[in-house]
Amino acid sequence: MRTLTGSDRLLRRVVRDGGGWTVLLGAVALTGAAAELALPATLGLAVDAAVGGHGSWWPAAACGLVAVLMVTDVLADLAGGYGAARATALLRRRLLRHLFASDVRTVRRYPVGDLVGRLVGQAADAGQAGTAVTLGVVALLPPVGSVVALTLIEPLLGATLLGGLALLAVLMRAFVTDASAAVGGYQRVLGVIAGRLLEALGGARTIAAAATVDRERDRVLAALPELRGYGLLGWRLLARASARTAAVGPLLQVAVVAVGGYALTAGWLTPGQLVAAVQYAALGAGLGAVLATLNRLVRARAAAGRIAEPLAHPARPDGADTLPPGRGELRLRGVGVRAEDGRPVLAGIDLAVPAGATVAVVGRSGAGKSTLAAVAGRLHDPDAGEVLLDGVPLRRLSRSALRTAVGHAFDRPVLVGETVHDAIGLALPDGSARPPADGAPATAPVLAVARAAQVADVVARLPEGFRTRLADAPLSGGEAQRLGLARAFPAERLLILDDATSSLDTATEHRIARAVADGAGGRTRLVVTHRATTAAAADLVAWLDGGRLRAVAPHRRLWADPDYRAVFAPGGDDR
Repeated sequence: MRTLTGSDRLLRRVVRDGGGWTVLLGAVALTGAAAELALPATLGLAVDAAVGGHGSWWPAAACGLVAVLMVTDVLADLAGGYGAARATALLRRRLLRHLFASDVRTVRRYPVGDLVGRLVGQAADAGQAGTAVTLGVVALLPPVGSVVALTLIEPLLGATLLGGLALLAVLMRAFVTDASAAVGGYQRVLGVIAGRLLEALGGARTIAAAATVDRERDRVLAALPELRGYGLLGWRLLARASARTAAVGPLLQVAVVAVGGYALTAGWLTPGQLVAAVQYAALGAGLGAVLATLNRLVRARAAAGRIAEPLAHPARPDGADTLPPGRGELRLRGVGVRAEDGRPVLAGIDLAVPAGATVAVVGRSGAGKSTLAAVAGRLHDPDAGEVLLDGVPLRRLSRSALRTAVGHAFDRPVLVGETVHDAIGLALPDGSARPPADGAPATAPVLAVARAAQVADVVARLPEGFRTRLADAPLSGGEAQRLGLARAFPAERLLILDDATSSLDTATEHRIARAVADGAGGRTRLVVTHRATTAAAADLVAWLDGGRLRAVAPHRRLWADPDYRAVFAPGGDDR
């Protein structure tokens, strides 16, 4: 028994996600197929009745079947569209939820543009799976039903149609195999181009300043010939399959008509049965709908494979525990983190941060400072060891308990939300983060953290204050950092600043440091920094060297070591 691949399992789920619309599509399509199969026999009976010179109700029945076909076509389009839209929406939610719940290292494996392509374009293709599978199964009924009907009319006619359909089935199978590789390659290369494009747009100022526009354009579009090759291959395969179907189909009809004509002269068939046989031959040999459905299914399966790839990475499991009373004691025990290539980023880190203390994390570039900060707040889990907050492993904490207790601020914060108020209130409880009413500057909690981060005066100068749209807010790098700090300030026990004050002037940094130190309950602070002044102001310094903890001591004691002083050398003599 063949084991289902990730893309096949995802396709099955997408088919189910169509819900009642997919069921309705199946019922309507089956009704249409039954009417389509009944129509030739009805027409044949109507011809025999006319040749016999007696009236009957068969012509009226044929008109009724035509009406049924018209109605089922309309309903099938409606049900297929609604079912695909529902399945696509659920698939996009599932992928987005999984990406947000995954380890940050999982998301970094893929360029952002590539993930956007999977979320937008490939999810829409995969969402068509329910429609493609349903219509694909139903599309097989007319050829199969035609073989059965012709066999009942005259076995020789059934055998003739069956032989031709077997040849067409072999051709269709070759198309599915070749087209799957072409579509998969096209979607993969398109993701590469999208990732490079988004990366280049993010660095547009740097590219313009370096006068490398032409070079970047060539880099982004370097894969375009490969993309074109896959696209042309896909169209050639489809055209070739259509040409073969178009060639074999009429020949098959001619063969059935010839056999049927002989059967008529031999007295094996009535004129009405010959008319029905000709109609069934056309119905059985007309595999254009089957080919179109197969092409849609190939695209859906290739897209599902692209989406199943990031979904295959396990999401970070959340615990269910809450924190006991405490003030934010942080402990790292034997923490180790490895890169994708197996290289150790952190190794055997044992670090105790007393509750309410400030510990500066320093080290040369690549020493593992940001990785330690990420592990300390469970942006991702360590590959070895564990991290505890007030005696509870972070893995065991519920998501709400963790994010209420721990706040992060980064050197280049990404501001999320529609307005400045939304960006600051992201980490606050929902009620506190609601936008202010007309005329109100901000909700009290948002205003409080904005003042603590020394950014309230900056927001006051914006065109609409806290209601200013982020896209319309002219913020400097330091002002954006202060908004990121304000977003992190609601944390109750542990504040992790990953070089989050690097763009601030010394006076502003000093005021923010005081605000952090004077927070309610004396929160614990873990501060990644390149500044000697920041390290000097901390209670302790954790000195990382090559992924290992070289020393933990006050700055003044470590300063006697020339290797320690060399850590700050690129920044000048800022002590």
